[in-house]
Amino acid sequence: MDGDQILEPNLYTIKALLILDSDGERLIAKYFDDTFGSVKEQKSFERNLFAKTTKASGGEIILIDGLTCVYRSNVELFFYVAGSSQENEIILTQVLNCLYESVQTFLGKAFEKRNFLDNLDSAFLVVDEIVDGGVICELDSDVVTQRASIRHSDEQIPLGEQTVAQVLQSAKEQLKWSLLK
Repeated sequence: MDGDQILEPNLYTIKALLILDSDGERLIAKYFDDTFGSVKEQKSFERNLFAKTTKASGGEIILIDGLTCVYRSNVELFFYVAGSSQENEIILTQVLNCLYESVQTFLGKAFEKRNFLDNLDSAFLVVDEIVDGGVICELDSDVVTQRASIRHSDEQIPLGEQTVAQVLQSAKEQLKWSLLK
């Protein structure tokens, strides 16, 4: 065991959770250790990560700056989970899938940047329910959205229980979808 080092199990598996827009700009960035101590270092890492992953075709796992990063995107949102270079990619992917599915739950059919920004509070609740201080707390997106008190966008509240704002929002959504058809 000269140069081999046995790694002790560690609950602090997640180094960072990131959600970037289609320009690589930060929407949510949670770093859980001092790997990137300053905001300047974090932004540099994010630019580098975004540059490498937007041009990649098909791959969901990348080793960059000594970190294992898994990622997933749609047209306007890019989701990243970073762990140490020795971290199990399957665990990181499970965290990524939970994050993606939870966000998809509260965004519903409008999976776009503008809608995401309108629901930023829900996104932060989701991130906090999944990972706390680098420790994975939950991997079931249904449990995460339930704990974060996020309704599925397709669920209907009886009209008598809705607030005026909810009624107007619902009417606006129905009008938007009828115009898009």
